[in-house]
Amino acid sequence: MHWLYLFIAMALLLAASKASGWLVVVLVLASLVGFIAWMLGWVSTRISSGARNDTQIISPEEMRRLREQAEARKAAAQSNPGNPGSEPPP
Repeated sequence: MHWLYLFIAMALLLAASKASGWLVVVLVLASLVGFIAWMLGWVSTRISSGARNDTQIISPEEMRRLREQAEARKAAAQSNPGNPGSEPPP
């Protein structure tokens, strides 16, 4: 959608080069608005493409379970320091 703003802004700029008088000012300002809309749309698309999906966020219960597993592994490693293979499976 943001590419449409760029096309419209360029068309308005081309029309401003053919016009005369106060219409040039109006067309150049409209073209500027179109370029700004294109730039904001482009930046928004770039940011949203790098954003993480909300379904990938861990719930508090899952975080607590993972923390308990890590603490259990740490306690098992401290109780058997000479046997690193005795850690419980995840």
